[in-house]
Amino acid sequence: MKITSILVGKGRVAWADAGTHEYTRRLPKHLGFQELRLKPSPFKGDIDAVKNAEATRILANLSGGDRLVCLDERGEDLDSHGFADLIDQAAKMGTKRLVFAIGGPYGHGDSVRKRAWRTLRLSKMVLNHSLARVVLGEQLYRASTLLWGGQYHH
Repeated sequence: MKITSILVGKGRVAWADAGTHEYTRRLPKHLGFQELRLKPSPFKGDIDAVKNAEATRILANLSGGDRLVCLDERGEDLDSHGFADLIDQAAKMGTKRLVFAIGGPYGHGDSVRKRAWRTLRLSKMVLNHSLARVVLGEQLYRASTLLWGGQYHH
């Protein structure tokens, strides 16, 4: 199973790039981690239009064998073991690619939520996109050590 994250966000943020890279470079090679960055849609007075345009672009990057996990502040709370179990469950279901989507500044469009296999939140607090990337990378690494061995999780 491969793992991909899709992020709707502007530009690069050096500290988030470094933090995300630090954790994702430690992931087992068989996961083939990839990060896709999509530019946010321009705001022209209609939030739903922005969310729908971004949702269309997120969904265009999915294929039939993908399982989408929508990262959203209204999603389900999991601890680190539960997150690892989610990854393990996806693998046991024969998932070809597990895709985590971080929405744009206004969140996800309804079509992304409807397509999602699961909807999770990384925190009860709203996290900006840069921080969400780092948290996701760290939790992916932590989950990999729980599932496939390692000294990181205590």
